[in-house]
Amino acid sequence: MIARMLSGRRVPAALQRVDRPQAIALSIVLAVTAAVGWLASPFVLAVAVAIQLAAGGLGAVALMGPSRPGLGIGRYTTLALAGVSATLAGRLIPGGVSLLFVPLLAVMLWAVLWLELRASFETAERTALDLALTAILFAAAAGIAGLLGNDAWPPPLGLVLLIGLVLALRNAEARGEGGVQAVGQALLHGLAIGQVAVAVVVLRIPGLVGPALVALAFYVWGGAADSLGGGATPRSVALEFGSLALLGVIVAILMAQA
Repeated sequence: MIARMLSGRRVPAALQRVDRPQAIALSIVLAVTAAVGWLASPFVLAVAVAIQLAAGGLGAVALMGPSRPGLGIGRYTTLALAGVSATLAGRLIPGGVSLLFVPLLAVMLWAVLWLELRASFETAERTALDLALTAILFAAAAGIAGLLGNDAWPPPLGLVLLIGLVLALRNAEARGEGGVQAVGQALLHGLAIGQVAVAVVVLRIPGLVGPALVALAFYVWGGAADSLGGGATPRSVALEFGSLALLGVIVAILMAQA
C-alpha cells in the first residue's frame, strides 16, 4: 500500500487538494525559525526576528498578490508580526518543553495566513481575525517584557506600541475603513493601548497580567469601534464593552495579588 502511495499517483493527487501548499511551507519555515530563536543566544534571536520579518512580509506579498482597493495594506504585516511575537514569547517557555509546541505553532501561523488570504470575511472569520490580532499583541508584549524588562533601551513600551499601531491599522481595515480614516482610527486605538501600557508599567503589574491587560484593551477598543460602526447605540456599547473591560481589570488585580 505504501509502495503504491509513493508510486507517484496518489501523492500528487493529494497535494492537488491542498490550497496553496506554499502557505504551509512558509508556516513551517517560520515555526522552525521561531524555535531556533527560543533556544539560541540573543544575537541569534535578533537574526531570527529579522528572518521572520523578511520571510513573513515578502512571503505574504507573494501569496496575496498586489494590494487591491478595499483590502488595505495591513494584511501583509500580520503573518510577520505573528512570527515575531511567537519567537519572543516562546523564550518564556522552558527550552525542552517549547520544542513540543513547534507543530502547533506552524498550524497557528498557517491559520493566520489562511485568514489573510481570504478577500472577505464572514462573521466567524472576522471574530477569528480579531482574536488572532489580540493574541499576537499579547504574545509580543509578554515576550518583549520578558526579554528586555522595564529599564532597557529602546523602551519596551515603545516597541509594544509600535506593534500595537500596526495591528490597530489592520483591525481598522478589517472593519472596512481605508486611507486616512483607517490611520486615524489606528492612532486612536494605539492611544488607548498606550494608556493601559503606561498604567501597567507605572503600577509595576507583575508577570503576564500586564500584557493580558494590554491585549484586553486592544480587543475591547476594536470591538467597541466595530459595534458603533454597525449602528449600535453608544450607551449599549459602553455598557457591554465597559463591563468586559471592568471584568478584565478585576481579574487582573486578583491575579496580581495572588
